[in-house]
Amino acid sequence: MPQNPLQKFLRRARHARNRSNGEGNTLDPLPIRGPLSRYNSDKFRQDFRAALNVSLLALPQGMAYAAIAELPIVYGIACSAIAAIVAPFFSGSRHTILGPTNATAFMIFSFFLIPGMASSKGEIIALMPLLCLMVGAFCIVGALLRVADLLQFISRSVLVGYIAGAATLIIANQFKHLLGLAEQMENGGTTFVTILVRLLENLSSLQWQPLCLGLGALLFYLILHSRFRRIPAFALTLVLFSLLTWFLGETTSLGFDRVQKFDSFSFRDLAPELSVFAQPGLFEKIAQLSTVAFAVAFLASLENTVMSKSLASRTGDRPDVNQDMLSVGAANIAAGLFAGMPASGSLTRSALNYDSGARTRFASVFCGVLCVIGIFLLAAFPLVQHVPRACLAGLVIAVAGSLVSPRVIRICLRSTSDDAMVLTVSFVAALFAPLHTAIFIGVALSISLFLRKASRPYLVEYEVADDGDLRELGEKRKRPNPSISIVHVEGDLFFGAAELFRTQIQRTFVDENLRIIILRLKNARHLDATSVLALEDLIRSARKEDRHIIVSGASRQVYRVLKLSGVLDVLQEGCNRDKGESNLFLFKPSNPNISTRDALKRAQQILGTETADIKIFYDPDKER
Repeated sequence: MPQNPLQKFLRRARHARNRSNGEGNTLDPLPIRGPLSRYNSDKFRQDFRAALNVSLLALPQGMAYAAIAELPIVYGIACSAIAAIVAPFFSGSRHTILGPTNATAFMIFSFFLIPGMASSKGEIIALMPLLCLMVGAFCIVGALLRVADLLQFISRSVLVGYIAGAATLIIANQFKHLLGLAEQMENGGTTFVTILVRLLENLSSLQWQPLCLGLGALLFYLILHSRFRRIPAFALTLVLFSLLTWFLGETTSLGFDRVQKFDSFSFRDLAPELSVFAQPGLFEKIAQLSTVAFAVAFLASLENTVMSKSLASRTGDRPDVNQDMLSVGAANIAAGLFAGMPASGSLTRSALNYDSGARTRFASVFCGVLCVIGIFLLAAFPLVQHVPRACLAGLVIAVAGSLVSPRVIRICLRSTSDDAMVLTVSFVAALFAPLHTAIFIGVALSISLFLRKASRPYLVEYEVADDGDLRELGEKRKRPNPSISIVHVEGDLFFGAAELFRTQIQRTFVDENLRIIILRLKNARHLDATSVLALEDLIRSARKEDRHIIVSGASRQVYRVLKLSGVLDVLQEGCNRDKGESNLFLFKPSNPNISTRDALKRAQQILGTETADIKIFYDPDKER
């Protein structure tokens, strides 16, 4: 059947995309179809058992992360359920569990503490659906543009420093509940310093009851978690200490009944708050939230990418980070429509899912369904009102502390000075600036240091040894031929390196005896317009002083760039092409050094000593 022009165009576009990205590297709108067709009862049993374990962790963690963001706990629980159900339909990983996380929760908290962002807690709650939808939209657009492929260029030191700073902020902020100072610190500060100052100012009002409960819950959880890894330590600790608080409050006069609890929620609270879309000034609110929405989307995608790659290294799966980014977007869209908060990939829940023996992505779906059942049970029976804030604060401190790995921090600090600087700046920025700003400070510094490093090409002068081999010219040795210099160029000659490349070559020409420079471009990469223009300037300025530049070892890519730009014509000026004269010699894999030999012959021809016998031998073991 003949194809119309539009069909031919689309077919060619798909072919070109597959050829550039690799076969099977396109987004699948519904990747769950394959696992569904191969599903069986054995996989169901293992998936359901894993889902039961994860749901017992997801429910209390959802409460904890909603508490970090200063949102009603139903938002965290609802997000745990909705994200876990929706994400697997679009995800490229089979063990990931999406939901609220520490880092994203505190980013939301720190943003709304900025003066003028929200006048009340009610306004924050009203803006949450819009924020989730914006985060989801950013992630979906990023997935379609294959932005996740670029996340690998973000230094791990940025994430390590940021998470360490966020964890420190989380711990500091939870002390107001641990010390019973929540009422006194309702507006507790926006940074680590202001939070710490407010804590010290109100320290005289601390209550020993919540402190004992919180520290007890923290200690009990750490012991339980370290000795019994497979039991739901988080949920068990929360239930036991809630019962303990109720018992002490009912049977003693020690004041445990006055310990601050959480407000219970009803079925009505499960309905999404969509009034913000009917209010005037919607576009102003979108503009107001755009910064934090982009930051949360960036962090959520980065967290999910790191997590999926970490799990893939254990399972042997091949992660598709752009497909996973699409799932993060879909999960946030769903969370915005069903009274949730922004979702990301949870490392703790995903790792537990894998350790519990999950076989397919349906384990996440089952986990979400179990969380939905849990939500309805909590709405039907007001059990949440017995949960002390201090106990949950102690557990949040434990979880926040687990995010910080001293070993990883030590590696980043000791590896290179750049890694140490990026980690330190990211950490300090997280303490002193809003988190949605801090992460971009770390990313900007990381990229700047990378560009500085990449923009420094390696230039070394060579000589022809007595055995005919090329070797580096020692600092104390003179050139065999003072008129000729062989300069080996290695590195990326993009726009950031062009000026440094020009300066270094000009310094070489300071020697008055030097007449010709042979540029070995065998390992030079990524020439662009800026570097080509710098080369042209060097050629023209050298000729004004009766000096010359010859290029050897040029790759086909370098040759193509020089030819298309017209700089090849400038380089070849003065050459009699009919006699085979040339100032450019291509790299030959059979003998990598032969182009330099030919360049030397051309140089001596220019100097009038073309009869010289030049021998350059090639030893594969000494290839440079």
